Amino acid sequence: MSMTASVTPSIATFKTRDAMGRAAAADVAAALRDHLGRQSNVRMIFAAAPSQAEMLDALARERDIDWRRVTAFHMDEYLGLPADAPERFGAWLTRHLFSRIAFGAVHLIGQEPDPEREAARYAALLGEAPIDIICLGIGVNGHLAFNDPPVADLHDTKSVKIVELDAVCRQQQVDDECFPTLGDVPAHAITLTIPRLLDADRLFCVVPGASKRAAVERSLYGPIGTECPASALRTHPRCALYLDQDSTPPQLSLTPVRA
Repeated sequence: MSMTASVTPSIATFKTRDAMGRAAAADVAAALRDHLGRQSNVRMIFAAAPSQAEMLDALARERDIDWRRVTAFHMDEYLGLPADAPERFGAWLTRHLFSRIAFGAVHLIGQEPDPEREAARYAALLGEAPIDIICLGIGVNGHLAFNDPPVADLHDTKSVKIVELDAVCRQQQVDDECFPTLGDVPAHAITLTIPRLLDADRLFCVVPGASKRAAVERSLYGPIGTECPASALRTHPRCALYLDQDSTPPQLSLTPVRA
């Protein structure tokens, strides 16, 4: 896929965060049913963040989905936290989704003592078959997964890598009430790379909140590049973006708002 061609994502804006989450979940569920109707199983990747909570809750309530034919992955994980730490993204997704649905398989990113080996293991699992659907968000600094501007590479040759988190990203984890102080936020993580994320059939990007408005604006209207990694979404032909009233930039003021 070319990283220079630009396409306009499908954009839907909503008055409330709950309405945004329900609509995104309905669309994800429809895509799931479509894929399951055409193939024996589906492989999905999920983001772990408070921004995804409403969508995941609604998705867990969707009916007529054979989740036993769905294999789940997640897109990033902190390094340096205890294996049983509730702040781990695998633990967050287990609480919000994986414990509520009988997936066929759930593959979590593991822990040290050898992060590079774990990154290679996870990359191999992801590479066993195509990824059909990814549910993701955009960070305050425009990151996708943990591809912050200082480490993002739109042409990365790796699928999964170790990264150092930048200060804006770490502060977001405190502002999202995932950690009490900046010093509690790990400085390093394992993340799927941008090419790995874009190598999926469908992307459903859920981005609520006023703190994300500037990043959404840069993603949609700024140059495609690592200064705003999420701008790379404009190179994907099947990306749907869901915004609430607070995250909608002024350029979209004329976009019809769904209740």
